[in-house]
Amino acid sequence: MTEDVKRILICKLKFYGDVLLITPVIASLRARYPDAKIDLLLYKDTQAILAADSRVNQFYLVEKKAGLLNTIKNYCSLHTQLKENQYDLVINLTAQWSIALLIASLNRHSVSIKRGKPRWDKLFTQVTDAEGTHVVEQNLSILKGLGFNDSELKKEMLLSYRSSDWQALVTQVPALESQRYVVIQPTSRQAFKCWDDDKFAEVIDHLHQKGLRVYLTCGPAAEEQQQVQHIASLCKTAPDLTFAGRTTFLQLAALIDHATLYIGVDSAPMHMAAALDKPQVSLFGATKPLQWRPWSDKATVVWAGDYHPMPERKDLDRSQKYLTWIPVQAVNEAVDRLLCNEEETVIDGK
Repeated sequence: MTEDVKRILICKLKFYGDVLLITPVIASLRARYPDAKIDLLLYKDTQAILAADSRVNQFYLVEKKAGLLNTIKNYCSLHTQLKENQYDLVINLTAQWSIALLIASLNRHSVSIKRGKPRWDKLFTQVTDAEGTHVVEQNLSILKGLGFNDSELKKEMLLSYRSSDWQALVTQVPALESQRYVVIQPTSRQAFKCWDDDKFAEVIDHLHQKGLRVYLTCGPAAEEQQQVQHIASLCKTAPDLTFAGRTTFLQLAALIDHATLYIGVDSAPMHMAAALDKPQVSLFGATKPLQWRPWSDKATVVWAGDYHPMPERKDLDRSQKYLTWIPVQAVNEAVDRLLCNEEETVIDGK
């Protein structure tokens, strides 16, 4: 596609982490079309994670579980707004048939990942095969159908936040500006992605012995807050719960960005730490680490599959904690290696 492109729409209706994983696509499009306006079509709540990204011109939002009548109204309104924009290019990175039909109704140049379903493929101007193992690579492969070569693909993720997001945290805890601290988010919406509370407590005690402050974070849900409180109760020295369930996404980004290290399970904050280029230890169980691991050279993945066989996706029991097979020692050793690397970097920097 070589003609002048002035306005682009990218569609991604999924979770927070999935939305963050499309930022290399945004970067690649911005590099080729520096003057183009780039709009995003997302679920309403996931806008928060890219709210400070200056590369995004405008957000168009879809309500989840809004009821049939409200959903129809939402899509009719979206169709009218998007039609008026006369997009030169529509990039579809989502799998919903409703979005595919919406894109087709715009009658603009569109490209999507091929799904091997003739009816789906016919809804777009172009379809391309997904390439690569990691989701970032698969997302970027859609641009190859537009003639992008490998050198044009920008593979770094980016997460932006505002100075006010950091200042909001410092106002609550002024010591943040001078502390060496670690952020741990042990929670996930899905139990099968969680590790044992007592094991997290042992890791926290290990970090405290090294003189590091530990901030536990979580989502606002009552179950997650109860989990971090239980973990804190098991520690010899309690971690700080000031920010647990009480930050916006971009405040959490600021907290992670100023930390020495991040530790967590397979969830959105893990991808946030990767986008911020922060050293991290991530714990994986029955999800595919090669496909969903942190997209960062500074991340160490500890996989339960190295200690016990993991089930195939079709056999996954979402009530089970598959991470329980991960020993505390493996996590503490990974933490120590990253902290050692960090200290060497500081010394070299001086």
